[in-house]
Amino acid sequence: MTARFRPCIDLHEGAVVQLVGASLDGGGSPVVNFESGKSAADYARLYMEDGLHGGHVIMLGPGNEEAAAAALAAFPGGMHVGGGITPENAANWLERGAGAVVVTSYVFRDGQLHRDNLDRMVAAAGRDRLVVDLSCARAEDGRYVVATDRWRRLTDYTIERDNLEELAVSCSEFLIHATAQEGLQQGIDEDLVRLLGDIAPIPTTYAGGIRSLKDVERVARLGQGRLDYTIGSALDLFGGAGVRYRELITYERGGGHNDRD
Repeated sequence: MTARFRPCIDLHEGAVVQLVGASLDGGGSPVVNFESGKSAADYARLYMEDGLHGGHVIMLGPGNEEAAAAALAAFPGGMHVGGGITPENAANWLERGAGAVVVTSYVFRDGQLHRDNLDRMVAAAGRDRLVVDLSCARAEDGRYVVATDRWRRLTDYTIERDNLEELAVSCSEFLIHATAQEGLQQGIDEDLVRLLGDIAPIPTTYAGGIRSLKDVERVARLGQGRLDYTIGSALDLFGGAGVRYRELITYERGGGHNDRD
């Protein structure tokens, strides 16, 4: 298996942004690294032109539905959508062009996994079009646990083999942000990447801290080629200097070999 780039479109108040993930757990406004002058649909069209299927459009709070719908219409079936997804609206998002829906807070309520809610999501979207977001943080005991509600609440659900295998029966993919690294461009969470490379039973996308192609290679190596990845703040599309989008596309099409130092 080969690690694959999954592009992202993060939306806040209708604009394409990059946020510092850890700032989502505060009571005030999140820290914005970057706000684009381009629309979500512009990014979606770019990803479609480059054949980058399976990325995600994430609605960070209210006021993003119109922009998300425009992105999905620009790349029909090419991107997943998340943020406030429930059984009541899942079918509508799929009809509007989402390849899959991404769910987290609806399934993890009050710090626990609610299997009845997961069953409702499967019934509404179908296992093959459901992605479970297991974005996580380290608990005091050192284990990784799922974080929900804009990453402000740590659940009791640990990232471990038995749990992932049980969830994999109900979904087609996992999306996992290392919340402490997200948006900081300070390197990946190597322990989490190693863990996921060992235990992930279905396609899994890692996000958080990638700052260069060297970090991409670390994800591929430590994740044993079993993890896909996304890049946010370090990408020049989002104002970053660590990874040039066109160079990344060349890297992907060359099978992942990096000739740079």
